[in-house]
Amino acid sequence: MDDLALSVRIARPEDAADLARIHIESWQDTYAGMISHSLLGAMSHRSHTARWQTTIKGPGTVLVAEDSQAGLIGLASLGAARDGGLGFDGEVYTLYVDPAFMGRGTGRALLAGAFDTFKDRKLRSCLIWAHARNNACFFYEALGGKRVATRTTRLMGELTPEIGFGWRQLVTRKQTRSLPQ
Repeated sequence: MDDLALSVRIARPEDAADLARIHIESWQDTYAGMISHSLLGAMSHRSHTARWQTTIKGPGTVLVAEDSQAGLIGLASLGAARDGGLGFDGEVYTLYVDPAFMGRGTGRALLAGAFDTFKDRKLRSCLIWAHARNNACFFYEALGGKRVATRTTRLMGELTPEIGFGWRQLVTRKQTRSLPQ
C-alpha cells in the first residue's frame, strides 16, 4: 500500500455527504454481526447527511482526515465530556474511518487532532466510549487509553455494552505518532 498524504482539519458544511458515507460504511463494516443486519441496512445517506450538517454547525467540533488523492477518509466529533461523574474534561463522541483505509494511520491522526483541539481549549483529559466488542478497543488501548468505566446503552435501539477509555493526560501529536501500530 502506498503512504497516505493525510491532513486533519475542521469539517465544513459541504463535507456532510462524505461524512455520512464514512459513517455508514464504517458502521456496516464494524458492527456486522453485532447489530442486526436490518438496522445497518436501513441507515440512510440522506438522513445521515442532514445529521452531519447539523453536527458540523453545532457547539462541538468535527474533524476530518483528508488524503490528497482519496479525499475524506475519516472523521471525529468531539467536545465537552458528557459524563461529568468520571472526571474527564473532553470527550471524543465519534471516530470513524473509511474501511478501505483502516490500519493506515487515519484513526491515529484523528485522535491526535482531537487531543490538539482539546489542548487548545485548555482541556487536560479525554474520554471515549466504544462498543465492548468493537476492535477499536484494542486501538484505544494501544494509544494509551485506560479502561475507566463500563455501561449499557442503546445503539440503534439495541442494548449495547460499552467500555469507556480515558486519558488523564493528553499526549502530544509527536507522542501519538511514536506509539506502537
